Amino acid sequence: MTDGSVEALLRDHLTDPACTWSLGSYGAVAGFARDPDEPARFLDDRRIGLATARGAIALDSKPDLVPFAYETGFSGGWSQAVALCLPAAACAMGRRTVLTELGPDAAAARPRDRTAILFDLGLGLGAVDACVRVADPILIDRFRAEIGRPVFAPGQPVAAALFERNLHRVFVARLGRIEVYTRIPPAGGATAPGPHTHILPKLLRLGRTHAATAPIPTELVPCAILHPAHPCRAGTGPPASFDRARHAAFGRLLDNWGDPALVALRRAVLAGREPDPDLADGRFARSAIRAARAQVRAMGG
Repeated sequence: MTDGSVEALLRDHLTDPACTWSLGSYGAVAGFARDPDEPARFLDDRRIGLATARGAIALDSKPDLVPFAYETGFSGGWSQAVALCLPAAACAMGRRTVLTELGPDAAAARPRDRTAILFDLGLGLGAVDACVRVADPILIDRFRAEIGRPVFAPGQPVAAALFERNLHRVFVARLGRIEVYTRIPPAGGATAPGPHTHILPKLLRLGRTHAATAPIPTELVPCAILHPAHPCRAGTGPPASFDRARHAAFGRLLDNWGDPALVALRRAVLAGREPDPDLADGRFARSAIRAARAQVRAMGG
C-alpha cells in the first residue's frame, strides 16, 4: 500500500482486478468484481470507486470506518478478508420492512442513472438498504402500486419483475454502495463471475450482520468486505499455484488491521512453532490456526 491509511487501503485494492468486494448483511449481499481486461472507469466525484458495464462500487473513507482483517480456516483451505466496519451506533440505515420509494437515485455511480427511481425492497436490514433502480415509466407505476407491501409475499408482482426485467440492484450502506447491472440467474442457475446479488430469506430470518465464523469485534458492524487477491486462486477462478507475494501482502494487512492475538497464532504456525496455548483457545483462535496450517501445506511445508 502507498501508506497505512484507510483511504490508501481502499484505493490501492480498487486498482487490483484480482480483488473482489461485497456489501450487505447476512443473507443479503451485493458483490462487485471485474475481469483484468474489462473496461472500467473511476468515478467522476470524490468517492472512491469505479464502474464497469456490469456494475459499480462507490465507497467513502469515513472517519469512523474501521478495517478488520482476518482469516478463516476450513477443511482444505482458508479464506481471507478485510471487513469494512462502522461502530454499531453509526451504521443504521432505513430498516424498512415494506416496498418504499426513495426518489431519484442522485448518488448513482453513473450520471445517466441518476434520474431513475430507487425503491427500497424492505428487507428490514439494520446496516444496509437493499434497493432496485427503475427507469421504465410503466414499470415505475407498477412498483408504485405496490408501495407499502412486503416484496416477497406470494404473488407479489415486484418480486416477479426482479427476475423478468434487467433491473439494477443497488445496495447502500453508510460507507458506500455496490450497484449490479447483470441479470439474476434463473432458479437453480449458476451465478456468473462478476457483479451479482444474493438474497436468501432463510439466512435473513436469523437477523445476523455477518457469519458466526468471522471474528468481528462485537462493537463493530461489517457493512462491506474487501476480499484481497488469494494466494491460491486466480481471481474468482479455480485453484492456482501458491503466490508468495499475495500471501505476504495479506500478512501485512493482518499486521495493520488484524487482531494481534490471532496474528500471533498465525506467525507461530508459519514459523513452525506450536501456538501459545494461552492464545489458542476459542473458536476464532482454532480457525486462525487451521488457516495458518493450510498455508504451510500450500507452501509445501
